[in-house]
Amino acid sequence: MEKIVEQGLLYDFYGELLTEHQQKIYEDVVYNDLSISEIAQEQGISRQGVHDLMKRCNGILEGYEKKLHLVARFNEIKGKVRSMNELAEDDTVGHEKLRKEIKRLSDEILEAL
Repeated sequence: MEKIVEQGLLYDFYGELLTEHQQKIYEDVVYNDLSISEIAQEQGISRQGVHDLMKRCNGILEGYEKKLHLVARFNEIKGKVRSMNELAEDDTVGHEKLRKEIKRLSDEILEAL
């Protein structure tokens, strides 16, 4: 399941950089949950062709992530926002400590952007 989520995030960030053909195949595998055989038949290519194209697309998307780190930064910021939400809901945290922690986390978010 985690691999599908990772593929979805990579595609969300970098999918527009793939060709239309690559996008169609990738979406059919990841989002539409079609089998390689179904896609091959629909596209008029071999199952091996679909498999190779998916492998190539994954490599392209992972290559963009290695260079740009957009998904990693997104996940980092998402974690900091979660921490801020948890702090806001924690009744045991004093007002001053809450203010300092939120300020620290928001500074880290701004730094990451």
